[in-house]
Amino acid sequence: MKLITSTISLLNLINYGFKFVIETSKIYNIDESHALKHSMEVYQFAKKIYNSEIVKNPYLDNHKQIIYMAAIGHDMCDKKYMDENEGIFRYKEYLNSYMKLTDLDAMGKIIGTMSYSKVKKYGYPDLGEYQLAYHIVREADLLAAYDIERCIIYKMYKDNFSYSEALEEALELFDKRVFKMIDDGLFLTNYSQKESLLLHEKSKESVNILREIYNL
Repeated sequence: MKLITSTISLLNLINYGFKFVIETSKIYNIDESHALKHSMEVYQFAKKIYNSEIVKNPYLDNHKQIIYMAAIGHDMCDKKYMDENEGIFRYKEYLNSYMKLTDLDAMGKIIGTMSYSKVKKYGYPDLGEYQLAYHIVREADLLAAYDIERCIIYKMYKDNFSYSEALEEALELFDKRVFKMIDDGLFLTNYSQKESLLLHEKSKESVNILREIYNL
C-alpha cells in the first residue's frame, strides 16, 4: 500500500465511499439488494448506534472513520459477487490515501468477519480495541436485514427466481434466521436491542401480509 498522501474531511470521505459503492456495483453487477440503498441504510444504523455508544465510550471518536467506511462499503466485498479478499483489498486501496493504514486494516478485519454466516460458524473475532466498532457495524447490517423485500429482490436478481419463488425463499429465511436474531443474542448494544424489537414487530406485519399473498 502507498503511504498516506493527503487528509480529507469526514464528510468528503463518506462521499468518496458512496462513490465507490456506485462504481463497484456497476463493475460487479451488484443488484439493488446490496448496492447503494442498502449501503446508506447500514451507514445510518451505524451512525445511530455510534451516537448512542460514544456517550459512555468516548474513545470511539477515534474509530468513527473505521465504523462509517466499513458500514458503507461492507457489501462491496461480498463473496456472493466477488472474491472477498480481493474485494477488501480493492476497497482499502481505494481509501489508502485518506485513511491511516491501521484504520484500513481494522476496517478490513471488520468487513471480513461481520457476516451472519461467519458469526454463526466461528463466533465473534477478537479485534481488541476495535471490538465495539466491529459490533456497531455488524449490528447495523443485521438491523437492515429486517427488510424482507430486500431478500426477495436478491433472489430475483441473483438466481432469476420468479416473484413467488423468491417470496417463498424469503419467508423461509425470515422464519429460520431473521426472526431468531434477537433470541440468538446477536444484538449487544442498547440501541440495537431496542431498535431490533421494533423492527421485528414491524417485519412480522409485513411478512404476514406477504404470506397471505403467497397463499393465494
